[in-house]
Amino acid sequence: MSLIYHVVPAKDWARFETAPMYEANSLQNEGFIHLSTESQVAGVLERYYQNATDLLLLHVDPARLTSELRYEVATNNELFPHLYGPLNKDAIVRIESIN
Repeated sequence: MSLIYHVVPAKDWARFETAPMYEANSLQNEGFIHLSTESQVAGVLERYYQNATDLLLLHVDPARLTSELRYEVATNNELFPHLYGPLNKDAIVRIESIN
């Protein structure tokens, strides 16, 4: 099983703690939820969360997703996974505190 990952501030995650689905702000603003492969997580943290604290890393099984997942060209011409719809929480296999 090859997992994909989503970085989220703990305070944002807390709003969805009891809900069956999670919706990042980007779903409303950009139409999808940003995800990363394992090798991309460090770069995402460095680029977008350098001074952030209290972050969580969601470990997601793409085989369990109910919304459409597409790999699309983004930063540095890398293919990043984008989820076009809410993230069903039963696809999350682990939640890790990363700082």
